[in-house]
Amino acid sequence: MPDLISESYWKQGVDKPAGDQGNLPTECDVAIIGAGFTGLTAALHLARAGRSVTVFEAHDIGHGCSGRSGGMCGPSFHKLGLQGLTKRYGEAKAWEILRESLASLDFFFSFVEAEGIDCDLQLVGRFRGAATAREYNALVKDSTLLADKIGLKFHPVPRDMQKAEIGTDLYHGGVVYERDAGLNPYKLVTGIATRAIVAGAHVFENCAVLGIDHTGSVKTLRTVRGEIRAKTVIIATNGYTGPEFPYFRRRLIPVTAGVVATEDLGIKKIREISPKLRMHGGTHRLVFWYRPTPDGKRMIFGGRVMDRKRRPGPVSNDLMVLARRVFPQLEDARAEYCWHGDVAYTFDHAPHLGEADGIHYAMGYCGSGITRSIYFARQLSRKILGQADDTTAHDDLKFTTLPFYSGNPWFMPFVLRWHALMDKLAGH
Repeated sequence: MPDLISESYWKQGVDKPAGDQGNLPTECDVAIIGAGFTGLTAALHLARAGRSVTVFEAHDIGHGCSGRSGGMCGPSFHKLGLQGLTKRYGEAKAWEILRESLASLDFFFSFVEAEGIDCDLQLVGRFRGAATAREYNALVKDSTLLADKIGLKFHPVPRDMQKAEIGTDLYHGGVVYERDAGLNPYKLVTGIATRAIVAGAHVFENCAVLGIDHTGSVKTLRTVRGEIRAKTVIIATNGYTGPEFPYFRRRLIPVTAGVVATEDLGIKKIREISPKLRMHGGTHRLVFWYRPTPDGKRMIFGGRVMDRKRRPGPVSNDLMVLARRVFPQLEDARAEYCWHGDVAYTFDHAPHLGEADGIHYAMGYCGSGITRSIYFARQLSRKILGQADDTTAHDDLKFTTLPFYSGNPWFMPFVLRWHALMDKLAGH
């Protein structure tokens, strides 16, 4: 039996653009920390607007979740839902946030099309299964309200019809979000990087930023390759924000997500599992999602990592146990690729963008960042350039933290076990 490959399946056969090999410039208009969706999209917009842009990446382009995610994209509806949002912000703000979620998806599709990025984008929709009959009724009720108020495209799938959507009896029906899509995230992030470089942005890989010093309106970035002065700085490090940036690190909760790609199962087996080749997920508290690969030959499964050492073997075993619980027909299937990445949650379950102590930022996408990060990067660029239509529904949300929290989520093992218990008690 071939060994488990501890590398992202998405990287296979994809060429990454080469970063800058020369010396750092002494100064630039905009310095961006993080070469993922947010940082590179901002670099693209700003470079095209004539700004001198330098991007710093501690590893290689797309090293973080931008290149490691499940590649499932949709409107990124708020984790709290309408009720939670209304309770926290009021009804008007709740609807503003939800409406912008759909707008960000529209922008994302137009962005990919306009840039001509080949990232295996497929508008296949997403089936979200209900773990209980009660949750099915709630899903349909909430989705109907969203359809009536802001135009969400969906249709309900009763339990007696769900075999047309998914090859399992685990769920009690579900809903299909018709405008959700799947893609190869590594192709997307490298495609954006290529265009940013062509536009004139400098991208330095393996060039970690060690800190930022302020002297009046000028910021000096200390990196492993020297110093550079910048008029404007963007931090776009999300789940990989280090102690060098304590203000942001204290406001983010990094959560490790594991992913496996199965061996080639063949088109017939994949169609048994996912007849319409959709994206999939459920209503469980302990997040678990799955999808076919763009070529329809493998399944990809993802969820929270329970192994503290994040070893590929145990991570793969845990995810395949969950996969077989949903799909018993995968009893003899094995995982061929296994990898992990850190997503960034926030204490209010909302993504944030803005400016703190003269530093611009966009981060905290809570595991649903493909469309939102690219939209936020465009809006953040407009703010920096002083352009019109630069506002977002998140501009006035306070970026909160908790007393004594420094960025080390010591409590996450307990939270994950609590979610598992709640799933069990709910009959999931």
